[in-house]
Amino acid sequence: MVAVGMPSRRALAPLALGCLGLVAAGCSRTPDHVSVPVSNWPGYEYFYLAEQAGLAREQGVSLSTVEFADPQAIVHAYLRGDLAIAQLTTVEAVDICARVPDRCPVVVLVLDESVGGDQVMARQGITAIEQLRGKRVGVTLSTLGPYVLSRALELQGLSLGDVQLHNITLDSMPAALARGSVDAVAVYPPYSEYASRQGNASTVFDSRSIPGEIFDVLVVDPQALEQQKDVLPPLLRAWQAAHDFRRREPRRAVELMARREGLRPAEFIHAERGLRYFSLREQRAMLQAEGPLVRALRRVRRVQNQLKLVSPVAPMPRVSDAAVVEALR
Repeated sequence: MVAVGMPSRRALAPLALGCLGLVAAGCSRTPDHVSVPVSNWPGYEYFYLAEQAGLAREQGVSLSTVEFADPQAIVHAYLRGDLAIAQLTTVEAVDICARVPDRCPVVVLVLDESVGGDQVMARQGITAIEQLRGKRVGVTLSTLGPYVLSRALELQGLSLGDVQLHNITLDSMPAALARGSVDAVAVYPPYSEYASRQGNASTVFDSRSIPGEIFDVLVVDPQALEQQKDVLPPLLRAWQAAHDFRRREPRRAVELMARREGLRPAEFIHAERGLRYFSLREQRAMLQAEGPLVRALRRVRRVQNQLKLVSPVAPMPRVSDAAVVEALR
């Protein structure tokens, strides 16, 4: 499910998976080494950039990224206990808490907010969400798709019961739209950019209409948090250094990140317009006990409960600013 033209690093996965969790996975590697999983989403690329541009080493951490075919592959690896650190959506974090409460992840960094990145795209002839009543809509059921689609429909007085859901993979969505096997899809970059290349699909809803609801986060297994405490601050500084590098050397940074996603640089830049990033100094406000992220997590759990995807008594992901505070020192 890797896009054409994307250099595959999955060959590294069998060797690296055992070390992704550091102490939690029983590795004997140097104390300052950490691996971070990546999948297709522009907001996940900054650890990859930190690795490729040598920025992590400058911050005193040995960083390697390991590619997964899609975000749910990361979720499944976390559920199996192969990962102690992961990049997830808030929806996925809430889902994990419902599945394995004792490993309900701790959020240590807000990677981005989706402010247009998550979309519902429809074939030619469909120009509004309300026109999807009775239509075939492609979603990947185990991802953010059902949440985004349900919120899009809800704002128009509809529900998931008003459409025909088709469970299809993210990488098959552009072709499915092009050949007409579905009428719409719940999708995000880079797959939305692939669909736009076809020239026969347009966006009828995006996450700008639900501000403050969809975030991507860096999480740590609570059982490994204490063992990870020394490596997290330099890791977060490396992430910030990658964002600084993106502003300082935009051409080189974009080329590196776009290539991994199988996108042209202009497409990657376009995709990033649908994301909002928060600097390390802005993170403390985001990670407060009653801050924006906690409110978003509660909202996600409420919607997921309404969709009967999680139990109302499932725990919430814990939020901690300890690593951010230490990183800022």
